[in-house]
Amino acid sequence: MDKILDLKQIVITTLNNNKALNIVSIDLRDKSSMADYMIIASGTSSRHIQSLSEQVLEELKNNGIKNSKIEGKDSGEWKLVDGIDLIIHIFHPEKRKFYELEKMWSELIPKEKLII
Repeated sequence: MDKILDLKQIVITTLNNNKALNIVSIDLRDKSSMADYMIIASGTSSRHIQSLSEQVLEELKNNGIKNSKIEGKDSGEWKLVDGIDLIIHIFHPEKRKFYELEKMWSELIPKEKLII
């Protein structure tokens, strides 16, 4: 299997095993050059969101993604874990609903609008 697909499954399993809610994976390969996949999940509290982001970061590093990092360290409502070819967003449910990333990235985007 492809290494990125294996890594995506490891991240999803880590989130699931640690009680993340509503885990969604979005294929970005035909939509953006910033990453191959985006994974979005919700945590139940600021501590849960922090813990999930740290556990995902640890799994990425354990699987060879040494340059991965967490963005949003000062936020209790959102964290982004940059896994190079994987982007993992972990939101408080209200913030997730506000930003609607699933809707934005799941829709087909014309090729002209792909430049980021």
